[in-house]
Amino acid sequence: MGVIIPKSSFEFLAKLKENNHRDWMMEQKKQYLAGEKLFKEFYGSIMTGLNSTDEIAKMKVFRINRDIRFSNDKTPYNVHRSVSFSRAGAHRRGGYYLRLEPGNSAMAGGFFDPNPADLLRIRKEFEMDATDIRNILKQKDFDSAFHGFDKTYSVKTAPKGFNKDHTNIDLIRLKNYFVIHKFTDEEVFSSDFKSKLLYHYQLLRPFFNYMSEVLTTDLNGVSLLED
Repeated sequence: MGVIIPKSSFEFLAKLKENNHRDWMMEQKKQYLAGEKLFKEFYGSIMTGLNSTDEIAKMKVFRINRDIRFSNDKTPYNVHRSVSFSRAGAHRRGGYYLRLEPGNSAMAGGFFDPNPADLLRIRKEFEMDATDIRNILKQKDFDSAFHGFDKTYSVKTAPKGFNKDHTNIDLIRLKNYFVIHKFTDEEVFSSDFKSKLLYHYQLLRPFFNYMSEVLTTDLNGVSLLED
């Protein structure tokens, strides 16, 4: 059956949400470490699954400790566990993400907070022609799973240098280019969660292939990568 996420892991996170302070965490350290071991085993199985169809350079497990230096929320711990998988090589762009949290689990993939050069290149591509990306977004399985790009972060009218009346301004306005699919707790605990997760990651590949080509070429289609 393979590695699965046990209900006890979510029960711990739910209790942490109600007792988000260091003393409680220290008292529960043994349970926390046991849960982390199970989470990391699951992450490792996902990385193995991804590597069967892609090439992953790095797995990053995000810390449970929050960075509270610039936050009004001073609770010390995240109440979710999350991990990302970076693709290998300059010619493979895009990344996979997973968040596990009681009542708020999700996978995501794409380009979150891209660097200014990449963001401008993407916007310029969509200014020139958005036919390919729109075809990917409206592909039946892709659309059913993700319902388009996440639109949480975007400029109000148009980025500097772009026409607010451009036919593709809905895409150009975005600050990130990623998609999300949410899972219920029951799905997370199910024996087929890993296969469902890998299925949704696999749906991203045409999107990643297209964006990789965009981000490794100039507007004339000339490769920016060294031979």
